[in-house]
Amino acid sequence: MTPGLPATPSDVVVEPFARHRAQMPLVAQWFIGEWPKWYGLGGSGDVTADVQAFAASETALPVGMLLFEGQRPVGAAALKAESIPSHKHLGPWAAAGYVLPTHRGRGLGGVLLRAVAAHSRTLGFGHIYCGTSTAQTLLARAGWEVLEVIEHAGQPLTIFRSKN
Repeated sequence: MTPGLPATPSDVVVEPFARHRAQMPLVAQWFIGEWPKWYGLGGSGDVTADVQAFAASETALPVGMLLFEGQRPVGAAALKAESIPSHKHLGPWAAAGYVLPTHRGRGLGGVLLRAVAAHSRTLGFGHIYCGTSTAQTLLARAGWEVLEVIEHAGQPLTIFRSKN
């Protein structure tokens, strides 16, 4: 267990999304609900394309990861080549981190973040990055360093780098 992060149940596992493609409709539903301005009606995002891309491969970016508690999927995240248009010189990026609202506050986001970072190391990446306006505490607790705070889509966005 990482210091400062809550203990998690022993039946929690993270696996590549490519092994669970049948979960694509569920993950798409999660993403639309969590980011309606991006993935909802009139949004710029393409939830179908993103979810298909995250579930396509275990070794070629983007790579999605699913968090399971027992047999039930309860979260998702992705490792992708690009994320923030102004920071194309950095990568890869931890992105699309999601845990069911009923499962938040139990350290599962940290489990998912550690799994994405570990998978990035198996793919040969030394550092990964994350831009967030909501998960600063999670990344700070995990030991990620703040690189800068920028304005993105009219709101502050903190860019972090992993400690890998």
